[in-house]
Amino acid sequence: MDMIRVSSSAISAIGYDPASMRMKIQFVQGHTYDFCRVPAHVFQGFLNAGSKGGYYNDHIRDRYQC
Repeated sequence: MDMIRVSSSAISAIGYDPASMRMKIQFVQGHTYDFCRVPAHVFQGFLNAGSKGGYYNDHIRDRYQC
């Protein structure tokens, strides 16, 4: 899965595999987490969000566990 660098104080890169609906998020602290069954529109919203940390907290955190 290709990772896309993002401008954020909390998140350094995100990646998405549409075939498996798996998303990977790398945080600036170095931790990387996988999220499963993530709809494509959630990934696109995350990618386009002005605040990546805010979008993560509102739409992804505590959801889509593998």
